[in-house]
Amino acid sequence: MRSSRMITAVEAHAEGEPGRVITGGLPPIPGRSVFEKMQWMQANADHIRLLMLREPRGNPALCCNALVAPCHPEAEAGVIIMEQTEYPPMSGSNVICTVTVLLETGILPMVEPVTDFTLETPAGLVRVRADCAEGKVTRVGFRNVPSFAVHLDVTIDVPGFGPAIVDVAWGGMFYVIAEAAQFGLEIAPDSGADMVRLSEALRRAAVAQLPVTHPENPALTGPTISQLTGPATRTGTHGRSAVTVSNSLAPPPSVASLPGALDRSPCGTGTAAKMACRYARGLLDVGEDYVNEGPLGTTFTGRIEDLTQVGPYKAIVPSISGQGWIYGISQYTLDPTDPFQQGFRVGDIWG
Repeated sequence: MRSSRMITAVEAHAEGEPGRVITGGLPPIPGRSVFEKMQWMQANADHIRLLMLREPRGNPALCCNALVAPCHPEAEAGVIIMEQTEYPPMSGSNVICTVTVLLETGILPMVEPVTDFTLETPAGLVRVRADCAEGKVTRVGFRNVPSFAVHLDVTIDVPGFGPAIVDVAWGGMFYVIAEAAQFGLEIAPDSGADMVRLSEALRRAAVAQLPVTHPENPALTGPTISQLTGPATRTGTHGRSAVTVSNSLAPPPSVASLPGALDRSPCGTGTAAKMACRYARGLLDVGEDYVNEGPLGTTFTGRIEDLTQVGPYKAIVPSISGQGWIYGISQYTLDPTDPFQQGFRVGDIWG
């Protein structure tokens, strides 16, 4: 076997959302923070993201995470999160996958019944609490970055769909959020294609009409991701969400295209952004749980742990918890004669 590169990864999912974790084969990644390392990787080693997420090694719904050395003295590990079109500074499902891999493979020592440690993400430090039993991580909870609403109940024009009432909020990424019912949609797996079409149109319209920048880091802009919401369908849950991860930031040829994939999980940063909007409306308070269903019916539990201020915005400090499962260990190689050195995308499933 000839190979110009070999990458080792652990395959995991968090409540249904796949989050591949690279544990070996990366080049040295410089930077004085994990955010700077992410910027360096984006500028100098983006071929790794493309190789791991595009076919034949990847698929539209897949996310990937690169374990890196932390820079902050309080952090035990660092992670760079990679999606189909961007390097999101934070992701709840990817943190859950990463923590599960770190502890269940022994990269970090597991302490039963609870392992506490700090993970450095591009968005900042994330305090992790992992419930553990018999070598298995049974629950991952983490204190997310401060989350806040920027716009509430703003009407925008969505090409192909007409006017829509939306919120824009930060939960680790900037989300445009809309009730699915105003478009006659129900959040369910069978509605996936329709939800993706609508969500991508919402995101593009919000970028044009409601652009936002993080007040503490001007490099973080958006909205870069969209979320449809609806009523809960299960006892003990409080609402349902469907988040669409974009596969292309370029304009689609038509609204009938499918340049995105549903997050299979309830989405951690999406849950945080949704909670920030509920807090801003007086519908959720400190210490209250918010159990959010994803399109598969799996759940993440959010809670407002504290309040803070981010620039001009009143913000919540949310915690998010859920479970991850490892389903494989892989070694990926790249033959120097392979014509697809950075993978490929085909319009039948990639839009």
